[in-house]
Amino acid sequence: MSVITVIPGDGIGPEVIEQALVVMDGLGTGLEFDVLDHVNASTFLRTGVALSDVDFRRVSASQGTLLGAVGDPRVTSSEYARGVLLRLRSDLDLYVNHRPARLLDARLSPLRDEQRRNIDCVIVRENTEGLYAGIGGILRSGSTEAVAIDAEVNTYYGIDRVLEYAFSIARRGVCLVDKSNAVRSGGSLWQRCWAEAKQRNPDVPVTHLYVDAAAMKLVSDPASFDVIVTNNSYGDILSDLAAEVAGGIGAAASANINPHTGYGLYEPVHGSAPDIAGTGVANPLGAILSGAMLLARIGREEQARALTRAVEATVTAGRCTPDLGGDLHTKEVGAAVLAELG
Repeated sequence: MSVITVIPGDGIGPEVIEQALVVMDGLGTGLEFDVLDHVNASTFLRTGVALSDVDFRRVSASQGTLLGAVGDPRVTSSEYARGVLLRLRSDLDLYVNHRPARLLDARLSPLRDEQRRNIDCVIVRENTEGLYAGIGGILRSGSTEAVAIDAEVNTYYGIDRVLEYAFSIARRGVCLVDKSNAVRSGGSLWQRCWAEAKQRNPDVPVTHLYVDAAAMKLVSDPASFDVIVTNNSYGDILSDLAAEVAGGIGAAASANINPHTGYGLYEPVHGSAPDIAGTGVANPLGAILSGAMLLARIGREEQARALTRAVEATVTAGRCTPDLGGDLHTKEVGAAVLAELG
């Protein structure tokens, strides 16, 4: 039996993950879920441990991990989030952050121009380097002479492999997004790897945009993009923008994957949203669609397609939480998706 690790996490994480599991069970997947419901902020505050070595071994022994959300206002340092999310991404070498953005229904688009609304793209974000590598520090901390440095790390190996993944999933083309006109050293390395990747993939249409221009185009003409590939920090920002243009971050799914090992960590993009935790209005569709991405990655493509179709039908029927214009609660949306599955 295939084992999937589940980390419900914090805030609305347990609420949305519960519905993802209900729906996945309804598909008859036969998967075994190893639920690590003790990996959360409360445990960290009590023990100082974000993710124990024992729990990491349980994660790495499974076929994949479904994560709800990490984050709690009681935790004021970055150690907890880094200890869970960044440890999993780094130690499992999940170097691709794959974030699809597709408009589920025209009524959800915030854009006026109907011809340009139908966004259907993927943001491929380099996931283990860049500004989030944790290289840097503070000199003379606490004084008026404090100096803070965060170093952006770019390696040929890291850039080359994420570009190759972007080309491998392209349908209509690949757009590199960088700021090589201002960030000289890292920018020149990305441009070198980009030139080599284009030579290896001569049949794939390519474009290049600076990150500020890409942000504007994601708003003015999002339907023109197929695959956007970029570094860690730019990808973090652009993927949230793309999710909002696609109708809202509540339905946005993502995967952190290593295409070589096949391992993946799947999570909704929305975060822990502590302001609405426990109110019953959290949107579970991002978690459910993350579950669909997991199913597709472990070879359950037909079940993944069925789940995605059920979500689309639910949204089209207006059976949604308030953020998507509906009036259903979290569990009612889960039940609606389950009903669409028959």
